[in-house]
Amino acid sequence: MTTESKIRKIIHVDMDAFYTSVEQRDHPELKGKPIVVGGSPQSRGVVAAASYEARKFGVRSAMASSQAQRLCPHLIFIHPDFQKYREASDKIREVFYEVTDLVEPLSLDEAYLDVTENKLGEPLAGKIARWIKDQIRARLNLTASAGVGSNKFIAKVASDLQKPDGLVIIPPDKAYDFIAQLPVEKLWGVGPATAARLHALGMFKAADLRQWDVATAVEKMGKHGAFLRDLAHGIDDREVDGSGEMKSCGSETTFEHDILDIYKLIDYIGALSDDVAASLKEMGKPGRTITLKLKYSDFQSITRSKTLTRFTDDAKRIADVATLLLRENTEAGVRPARLIGVSVSSLRDENEPEQLWLNFPEPF
Repeated sequence: MTTESKIRKIIHVDMDAFYTSVEQRDHPELKGKPIVVGGSPQSRGVVAAASYEARKFGVRSAMASSQAQRLCPHLIFIHPDFQKYREASDKIREVFYEVTDLVEPLSLDEAYLDVTENKLGEPLAGKIARWIKDQIRARLNLTASAGVGSNKFIAKVASDLQKPDGLVIIPPDKAYDFIAQLPVEKLWGVGPATAARLHALGMFKAADLRQWDVATAVEKMGKHGAFLRDLAHGIDDREVDGSGEMKSCGSETTFEHDILDIYKLIDYIGALSDDVAASLKEMGKPGRTITLKLKYSDFQSITRSKTLTRFTDDAKRIADVATLLLRENTEAGVRPARLIGVSVSSLRDENEPEQLWLNFPEPF
């Protein structure tokens, strides 16, 4: 574990059902009802966010809107208003920056804060997290969940334990035992495929991974194995990136049934690209690197990326590149897929000038 002289105080703040909570706040008649923000079920729309009432029916973000409606026939669909969500996000970040300049946004509704040194002069990170939650509620009439720990991993896990409106504090002297009982699925970067590999090796909880030395972890799980072993011991030395810049924007969906038809996959790419492009436009941050993610029925995942010469936030452009990446994958349409995702990274910095380009097509 981290030594006493190096203990950091990290808070992970995650807004509760952010988009739908903003809509329910602004439209009281929607409170208590199952709603989603996203595209129409009559089109190729995707759920951007689901209220807690909708989640009880199995509806979740990145699900096809048509599937969501099948799960909950009386579901209310609301077209996203990203300008409104961005304005709310900006006000939330104002609260963060009243506490510290070390703020790392992960999305419009989620961020890490390093409050080891803070502007409130408060030594207890738990009190700071409570103050942040209270300020968000008072100023925006929204709720947030927060986790407090000595590193990003612990804070992130803690914030998810008592949603909604939760606050979980993991003191440094309790962290080692807390982590021991976590299922391996809670470790950073462990999806279903990695979890299945770990289970096959007899690894079900973080404590199990503590049996491995570094060499064994690398032998069994590759270079990621050493990182997982560190997490199992409560070691996470990643700093909170205080630049305040989001690094990427993406959307993905898991299918109700595995899909073999490549044309259906292309339809999903179009819907996901619409979602990503809308978010990029609202942030005012086009990007250059487009990534396609596929997860097959055996839980094996692949990613393919293409970096463009110019920035884009155009849905068709993003979809065209992602579709090309799909077609270049010789296993697409041959192996059944259970998940597809599209993301854009290498986002333009706010201070970076926008270049003007002649209207020539860019080669793929």
